[in-house]
Amino acid sequence: MAQHQLDDLDEKILQLIIGNARLPFLEVARECNVSGAAIHQRIQKLTSMGVIKGAEFIVDNTKVGYETCAYMGLFLQSPGQFPAVTEALLQIPEVVECHYTTGQYDLFIKIYAKNNQHLLHIIHQKLQPLGLARTESLISFKEAFKRPIPIDFGKEFE
Repeated sequence: MAQHQLDDLDEKILQLIIGNARLPFLEVARECNVSGAAIHQRIQKLTSMGVIKGAEFIVDNTKVGYETCAYMGLFLQSPGQFPAVTEALLQIPEVVECHYTTGQYDLFIKIYAKNNQHLLHIIHQKLQPLGLARTESLISFKEAFKRPIPIDFGKEFE
């Protein structure tokens, strides 16, 4: 996929808002030494280009009752199942991510469950009926860290 033509101002804006999507445009403008209107236009441009895909609040899963985080590798019975299985996974609210992968798994998903018993229920009642060949589960004890990708257009690999 081709990289969009972004300049130093775009990079600085992204660096500022990636850490705090609620940062006011005027504060971003002050940091960038441009007008608030210029920031608004740039963010509109970045959004229309698909560089920015919205803003979100991050909810602490444990504080809303979802204590178990699991990653599952899914093995499909046939390649023709991809569309139907991914569509069915979209209907399971506890499945929060789904990735097509290389390697041993056909799909790799992330699930939040209230506890291990709830996870078992999701596996037996929601995933097994999809006609998967098999699954492999990994339970996360604790997220060590999560961070956004670095925004650094001007530098090559270090």
